[in-house]
Amino acid sequence: MKLGRADWRKLQPGILLVVLAVAVGLAAVYFANQAKADAQKARLLVRAQLQEADGKLKQVRQEETEVKQKSIVFNKLAERGIIGDEQRLDWVELLKEIRDKHRLIDLQYEISPQRMLDKPGDDFSFFVSAMKIQLKLLHEEDLLRLIDDLRRQAKALVRVRSCQVERLPATGDDRSGGRAHLLADCEIDWLTLRDVRKK
Repeated sequence: MKLGRADWRKLQPGILLVVLAVAVGLAAVYFANQAKADAQKARLLVRAQLQEADGKLKQVRQEETEVKQKSIVFNKLAERGIIGDEQRLDWVELLKEIRDKHRLIDLQYEISPQRMLDKPGDDFSFFVSAMKIQLKLLHEEDLLRLIDDLRRQAKALVRVRSCQVERLPATGDDRSGGRAHLLADCEIDWLTLRDVRKK
């Protein structure tokens, strides 16, 4: 069957409608795909922003925990008197108390002037006062008790730099229980933390 001109004229509006419908359909598919792609990009962007915000929140929480921990340490140091100016009078009194408590025979000491331990920090810096201690001992445990008491009670961080213990020469009266048998020479650092912003 052959179509004539008159038939083609009659079919033209229908063909145009089909072509138009196909074009509209293709345009709709194209715009739908574009919208889908844009939505996926937006979703990925939102997910990235959420991950970034979550990372920042975790970092803030971690920093908050660190600040709390450092604050606890700082408060403990402040309670012990380690932060602030050195308290030499308290150190001397503590040495006398320990001497009397443990009945140490002879305790002599000399404290050097305070100096900064390292380069100054932005806020706080460590300062050190060196002390030379010489004491006579009945036995080594007297020295260990002295150092232990200093570390636990002093209003400073106590660092033993050196200790030399030597036996004293024997005398004819070694039977008495109160005679010292050893001589200890120690160098001890008393460390304090001070706010260097204050003038």
